[in-house]
Amino acid sequence: MSDVLKPRDAKDVEDAVRWALAEGKALELVGRGTKRALGRPGQTDLTLDLSALSGVTLYEPEELVLSARAATPLAEIEALLASKNQQLDFEPMDYGPVLGAPANQGTLGGALAANLSGPRRIKAGAARDHFLGVNAVSGRGEAFKSGGRVVKNVTGYDLCKLLAGSYGTLAVMTDVTVKTLPRPETETTVLVLGLDAARAGEAMTLTMGSSCDVSGAAHLPVGLIHHFDGLHVTRAATVFRLEGVAPSVAHRREALAALLRSFGAVEFVEADYSRALWRAVRDAMPFSAAGRYGDWPLWRLSVAPNKGSGLAPLVSPDAQAFHDWAGGLIWLVLPPSDDAGAVAVRRAAKDLGGHATLVRASAAVRAAVGVFEPQTGPHAGVSKRVKEGFDPKGVLNPGRMWAGV
Repeated sequence: MSDVLKPRDAKDVEDAVRWALAEGKALELVGRGTKRALGRPGQTDLTLDLSALSGVTLYEPEELVLSARAATPLAEIEALLASKNQQLDFEPMDYGPVLGAPANQGTLGGALAANLSGPRRIKAGAARDHFLGVNAVSGRGEAFKSGGRVVKNVTGYDLCKLLAGSYGTLAVMTDVTVKTLPRPETETTVLVLGLDAARAGEAMTLTMGSSCDVSGAAHLPVGLIHHFDGLHVTRAATVFRLEGVAPSVAHRREALAALLRSFGAVEFVEADYSRALWRAVRDAMPFSAAGRYGDWPLWRLSVAPNKGSGLAPLVSPDAQAFHDWAGGLIWLVLPPSDDAGAVAVRRAAKDLGGHATLVRASAAVRAAVGVFEPQTGPHAGVSKRVKEGFDPKGVLNPGRMWAGV
């Protein structure tokens, strides 16, 4: 018996899960493998290779909807959408570079399973907010459908929201439907130079409360500034993206510059360089596995946007970090250690009312300290009951998120 099962279609997936149930085997779900090192180490017997489940099955640009098999590459989908001046508004991150996998190989199903989002999260939401419908196979070996191919759909339970962020622990998605939106005509980034993290937080809070309608807000410290493509500055930069039709962007750019001049020197980055900059922010490029910090544990912290400016020094004087989502998302690396700094990181996140996810570390560390925020009490009970409802025998990615779940 091969260690890999490679279904050709949804019926093969159903058969594979039923076989695993009958044989008492656990399956690792893999699309194209770019996020294989994200989560706790696998506790599985075989790999269910879903890469053959690829291809767009429906695209209606005028209806703003697209359906595709789950392992369809995001790059293929984004190219198709761009040909119609549309995009995935949730701007999914490419985890490949930070995890040591090839870039531009992620899949649509993987983006939804991990509930990915990029800098536009502050305006457009995460993947789950654009997830309209799904065909899937549960850990019971039962095929099911949820949602549909329209933006407004209220029929039955919204299982799409449940599957988004479940990392393949509840069901094998075979076909998914997402909302598409028009691509902005142009974009510009407004920079404020030389701010420390605290002052940058004040600038981002002010901007988010303005009428300028920013679609990205990040603070890039001076020690990491050279890692961001599209920037040619030598000081810390607090950056704000404006997108839309050209006259609107031009008007908002001047309004935002006037609002921010009390904070420091203001500069502008035009469209092509702006896109390169925000791709680097989206993919956490300063912490690429191929770069200076490639062997340092990488953390992703979510905190209240106005509280995160002093987090890195609370964790360690050696920590390196930058802020996205107007300060609400912090990417942070620490020097290698036996526990990846888990105690200090999680204590600091908790003190600020947030939570932390260990994105990159050795398999031994990820097994020992956990990856996702530990669950206790009612939250742990709910997670366990949901897992039992979809996958009572633990066939699908057991332990990927929490031990025993």
